[in-house]
Amino acid sequence: MVALAYVVVAVGTLTGMMSALDDRRGGGTEAAKPEVTGSPTPDRVSATPTVTKSPSPVRSSPRTSSPAPTRTKESPRPPVVSARLYRAPDSHVLDWVRAHPGDPRTPLIESRIADEPAAVWFADPTSATIASRVRAVTSGAAAQDRVPVLVAYAIPDRDCGGASQGGAPDLAAYDAWIDSFATGLGRGEVVVVLEPDSIAQSDCLSGSERTARFASLARAGRVLKNADPKARVYYDAGHSGWNPADKQADLLRQAGAASPDSSDGIFSNVSNFRNTADEIAYDRTVLADLGGPAGLGAVIDTSRNGNGPPPDGQWCDPAGRGIGRAPTLSTGEARIDAYLWVKLPGESDGCKGAPGTFSPSYAYDLASS
Repeated sequence: MVALAYVVVAVGTLTGMMSALDDRRGGGTEAAKPEVTGSPTPDRVSATPTVTKSPSPVRSSPRTSSPAPTRTKESPRPPVVSARLYRAPDSHVLDWVRAHPGDPRTPLIESRIADEPAAVWFADPTSATIASRVRAVTSGAAAQDRVPVLVAYAIPDRDCGGASQGGAPDLAAYDAWIDSFATGLGRGEVVVVLEPDSIAQSDCLSGSERTARFASLARAGRVLKNADPKARVYYDAGHSGWNPADKQADLLRQAGAASPDSSDGIFSNVSNFRNTADEIAYDRTVLADLGGPAGLGAVIDTSRNGNGPPPDGQWCDPAGRGIGRAPTLSTGEARIDAYLWVKLPGESDGCKGAPGTFSPSYAYDLASS
């Protein structure tokens, strides 16, 4: 479940920082823990819906831990965007930091969370304004020669009626929303995380409803990539503790994730806390099962997985989690295109505050662990 947090209203919440931060902060150590998603709130620069809700304890396929073929022998493909990610000027955490310069927690929250690039969520299904809201983020990123990460989160029956329920009223409205979203992309480099939970959590739909949703998702990928040839679109693979890799690959294939016309690969661990090593192994297995061009890759949400998942399987603002690997587009791992902060650390899944709201105490705990 994605608990929508600080969603984009006027400007996206992508905090752009050079991937050099990865090296500066020990770009190999996991410090980000469970990702938290909050229920949808009005789009604004840094709200990240909670996509944390995924079936409990691991049901991954046995092959989840076996690495897939490395990318060294894969067919040529444009390099994974540039070395810099965009940090938007507004977000819940930035708002809090600016408003509390004297709080003893501010320096740590600012340096470990606010200064990092994070994805910008678009969860308001209003077609009339989505193009301008997306454009505000992409144009801001282009002006700094940086790469924004955008999360499209408006699929009908979103989150199966959970904390982040909502979305467009029907698929026709969603298709129109995607068309408008695409016009705001511009022609620069951009990463699009397409509809967290929409595929892994599709079992609440009837067979015909699932087929219709997947057709709409496949269309969405084509529209986005046609609008901006430099856009990289990734599809929902859940995470290593959810569906078995072969099942997830089959669902992804039905949604168009194996087609280069609509997809650049998959994303996993959004708003969750799975270990990066487990996600790498799982994603490689999913990609191997998925088929399609050898160049398809994966991006992993490392915002809160530094300490791995809680032993009790809790997904809502669990204690003891921590910040994960710094966002970067250079992972050094075959078939892993990026580590991203899709869920912004400190934004509640719904237990430490309303879903998607910023909790300084939660943020401080994550940054301190």
